[in-house]
Amino acid sequence: MSSEVEVRALTPADLPALERMEVELFGPAAWSPESLAAEIVGPGRWYVGATVGGELVGYAGLWFDGFDAQVMTIGTDERFQGQGLGRLMLANLLDRAREVGAAVVLLEVRVDNLAALHLYESVGFERLGKRRGYYQPGNIDAWTMRLDLRGQEEAG
Repeated sequence: MSSEVEVRALTPADLPALERMEVELFGPAAWSPESLAAEIVGPGRWYVGATVGGELVGYAGLWFDGFDAQVMTIGTDERFQGQGLGRLMLANLLDRAREVGAAVVLLEVRVDNLAALHLYESVGFERLGKRRGYYQPGNIDAWTMRLDLRGQEEAG
């Protein structure tokens, strides 16, 4: 991976780049600009962005409810996919989950998103079950996945 990559906290100034990537990556299922704006500053939320040469090219978010953490989203600009940015941002989210004392990390992922499934399983997430029609529009199923952090503090 390039030494130019930096992972940093997102701010409202990042919203134009976030909105562009969200639409390019998720099309009709993209979060609205209002939802993105609320998410990056919401209570219990922690969002990071990956920059390359100062350009925001990826983003990821975590929600902590006081016990469990939930991966809210991970997205990488199509030009930079397959270069380890998603893995780097996920590692930051998992580190944050450990810092805040989360017992487990949960997420949902499209059943047809093989790259994401491989990433999550490669760091220890296990499939719990399937949520039928979870992703709209399109009525796409999702796997629910879980990573137990208890006893793994040293593994990060």
